[in-house]
Amino acid sequence: MAATVLGSAMASIDATVVGIALPAIGREFEAGLATLQWVVIGYTLTLAGLLLVAGALGDRYGRRRVFVVGVVWFAVASLLCAVAPTAGMLVAMRALQGVGAALLTPGSLAILQAAFTPADRSRAIGAWSGLGGVATAVGPFVGGWLVAVGSWRLIFLINLPLAALVVAVALRHVPESRDRNAVGSIDATGGALVTVGLVGLTYGLIQGPSAGWTHPVVLASVVGGAAALAGFLAWEHRSATPMLPLGLFRSVRFSATNAITFIVYGALGGALFLLPIQLQQVSGYTPLQSGIALLPVTFIMLLLSGRSGALAARIGPRVQMSVGPVLVGVGLALLVRVGPGGTYAAQVLPAVIVFGLGLATTVAPLTATALDAAPAHQAGIASAVNNDVARAAGLIAVAVLPAAAGITGGEWQQPARFSAGFHTAVLICATLCLAGGLLAALTIRRTTGAAGAVPTTHLVHCALDTPPTAPVGRPSATGAGRRPGSRRW
Repeated sequence: MAATVLGSAMASIDATVVGIALPAIGREFEAGLATLQWVVIGYTLTLAGLLLVAGALGDRYGRRRVFVVGVVWFAVASLLCAVAPTAGMLVAMRALQGVGAALLTPGSLAILQAAFTPADRSRAIGAWSGLGGVATAVGPFVGGWLVAVGSWRLIFLINLPLAALVVAVALRHVPESRDRNAVGSIDATGGALVTVGLVGLTYGLIQGPSAGWTHPVVLASVVGGAAALAGFLAWEHRSATPMLPLGLFRSVRFSATNAITFIVYGALGGALFLLPIQLQQVSGYTPLQSGIALLPVTFIMLLLSGRSGALAARIGPRVQMSVGPVLVGVGLALLVRVGPGGTYAAQVLPAVIVFGLGLATTVAPLTATALDAAPAHQAGIASAVNNDVARAAGLIAVAVLPAAAGITGGEWQQPARFSAGFHTAVLICATLCLAGGLLAALTIRRTTGAAGAVPTTHLVHCALDTPPTAPVGRPSATGAGRRPGSRRW
């Protein structure tokens, strides 16, 4: 649990910490809004484009092994981000950092899925969601403090000791697991097509508002990106070893859960990209103050996420997946009160509290439902799909939302114009969240008992779904871990 929480949180924290540092990065490099978008999107592009390949690698070659490689890669790329001399180099190193995040992210949930019995998974995922949410929420506070006392470059250096701790814990305590049915080669063609598609589509969406939608480069990027994504789906349909088994989407539950994920996480990604800029450029907050502004989310997630997962295991996920996004939407809508002047308690705190309650209600049931809707042996790819949907949603939102709200070019440094656009943006995001809650109410059906639960007479031991932790042919000291009727230990 510690290894998966810290590893996945490291990737998640990076996104929120960088958001707090964007104004400082923009001032140092004299960058426009498009450059700040690329600082965020460069990371998300490679993360989203390679998550499915990484999930397949974990299922094939060992989830712990790929997870550890991802953590080390992420740490090295973080060091390169910290010493980047130009904005262009920073964007390039952020893309490299996203590769490491793609390798470690799907392994986190897949390890939990394999290491806990079905009856315990909802509680385990609830604890993972809650602790991971706490770590993610602490990120802006830590990032704001580092920017205030030193430099934005420190937000990348802090990943190095954390990565060392994760690697040490994982190598010592995490059992290896893989999909025994995985055969054939890794689908590199599919990975290339989806990455090229996302890059082309995103570039066109970012450059379109300033260069014009009929500009040849913009038009070629959008059309080429869309064609590559269509080609990806066609390739996956005919591939003998697809990295995205389209058969997963025959499950209405799996498809609906991922559609809800796309809507809600798209709204979150867009709003949280703009919020730190609003707080610092319009409301006059320091980087540290803008990080502290989101701390109530930490305590709410800590107190309620585990309980939310346990409740979903008892009553089914439908109620929480319907109500949670609505609460998130209400919290985002309350951010229209944020502007120049006023107090934190009057402008920001009510929105943050409602927003946090919505996240605590939504995250654990949403994640558990996505995993439970797929066969256990495809845990890695199911986790990768759900993560990929969330990342792609945030990627597209960051690319599209500023222009949709009327924020372009250097307007992020003009408080009045940026504030008007920010208010429009959070209302757009709130509407999306309400739509996500409605979709959950219409499509998610109640299930009884724990998600994916089986009769308790079949729950022999908590490592039933993992390979034996002791070498084959050598019993452990306690004799635990033996499969009934089997000579393997």
